[in-house]
Amino acid sequence: MELGIGMFGDLQISANGEVQPAQQRLQEIIEEIKLMDEVGLDFYGIGEHHRPDYAVSAPEIILAAASTVTKNIKLSSAVSVLSSSDPVKLYQSFATIDLLSNGRAELIAGRGSFIESFPLFGFNLQDYDELYEEKLALLLKINNSPKISWKGKFRPELVNQEILPRAVNNHLKIWVAIGGTPESVERAGRLGLPVMFAIIGGQPLQFKPLFDYYKDVYQAYGHDMNKFEVGVHMHSLFGENSQEIADYYYPLYSAQMNRVGRSRGWPPYQLNQFEAGRGKNGALIIGDSNESIDKILAMEDMFGLTRFSAHMDVGGPSHSAMMKSIEIFGTQIAPKVRAALSR
Repeated sequence: MELGIGMFGDLQISANGEVQPAQQRLQEIIEEIKLMDEVGLDFYGIGEHHRPDYAVSAPEIILAAASTVTKNIKLSSAVSVLSSSDPVKLYQSFATIDLLSNGRAELIAGRGSFIESFPLFGFNLQDYDELYEEKLALLLKINNSPKISWKGKFRPELVNQEILPRAVNNHLKIWVAIGGTPESVERAGRLGLPVMFAIIGGQPLQFKPLFDYYKDVYQAYGHDMNKFEVGVHMHSLFGENSQEIADYYYPLYSAQMNRVGRSRGWPPYQLNQFEAGRGKNGALIIGDSNESIDKILAMEDMFGLTRFSAHMDVGGPSHSAMMKSIEIFGTQIAPKVRAALSR
C-alpha cells in the first residue's frame, strides 16, 4: 500500500479573519513536499480550487515546481476539476510534469466539491454530468493515442490532431476521485480506472458496499486484477501527543468546516463530532503515531487498499505543525505500516 499526503492548499485564517498571503503559503507547500520526499513518502496530491480560502487554482504549476526539488515522490492532482477543464490542455500539462519528473506525474480527475470553476470558465451547471462524461472520455482517448479525431458537444472538433508532448512511456496514470455515488463507482469499474474514495465524515464502514461494488464491476468487465488500485483520502494530522494535537487542531478544523458549511446549510460543527471522528470507528485520523498506525491498518484491512492519502491541511494548520506531521508520518507511521503489511 502506498502512503502519501493530499492537500487543498488551505490558507491560514486568523480568529479576526486575516487571511495568510497566498505567496507565503505556496512557498511553504514546496518546502512541505520536499520534506515528504526526504522522509520517503510515496506520493503527493494537490487540489484545484477557485476560492479565497485556498492558495492553489492550478495544481499543475505546483507539481511542476515540486518536480525540480524532489527525486522519488509521485506528484498528482487531488483533484483536477475535469468538468470545467479542457482535456487537451490538461493532458499536455501533466505530460509535461511527467517529463520534468522522469515519470512521476499522475492525474486524479474529479467533478470537484465546489462549483466556482463552472461560471469562471463559462460552463453551465445544468450540464454537470454530461460535461464530466464527455471530458473523461476525451481525456482517456488522448492518453491512449497521440493522434485523435473527436467530436463532442462541449469543445471544438478535433480532426486527426496530434496531442503533444507525450507522457513518459506514452502513458499517463489517470485516477478518478469518487465521493460516494454508485453511478461514479460503476463508471470507474467499467473503464478499469483506479479510484480514490473521499471518506471525510461518518463511519468508513458505511463505504464498504461501494468498495465491493467497484471491485465487482472491475472484475465483471474483465480488467486485470493485477492492475487493480483503490485508495482512500481521509482528513489527518499527526502529533507526538494525541490530546495535544487534537486540542491544537480542533479550532482550525471546526472553523473550516463552518466556513464550508455555511454555504451548504450545515449546522455548526461540534466538538463531539470531532471526537467521534477521531474515535476507533470514525473517519478522522488525528492523533499520535500509534493511534494513526492502527487506524490506517484498519482501513487497509477493511477495504483492501493499495493507497492511503492523508489529507493534511484542512483549516490551515501552521507550517511548523505541517512539517512536524509530515515528519511523523514519514519516519514513525509509514515504516511501521509497511512492516505490518509485509508480514
